[in-house]
Amino acid sequence: MEFPQGKYAWMIKIGEKGQFVIPKEARDLFGFQPGQTILVLADEKRGLAIPPRADAERVMSQIIEELEKEGE
Repeated sequence: MEFPQGKYAWMIKIGEKGQFVIPKEARDLFGFQPGQTILVLADEKRGLAIPPRADAERVMSQIIEELEKEGE
């Protein structure tokens, strides 16, 4: 199956402990390194997302801002 330029999809298997391996092509594409911490987002209707590191920091900042607004 062909995907539009810049779009990718991989099938992965979830192990007995609920772990999965990010495919090498994806790790290379996004520069994931062993021991690196990543952000995993979830939406019950849309599924999981693992944003690139630069986006992860922006998303976390937005989440913190929203939580602070709720606390006011």
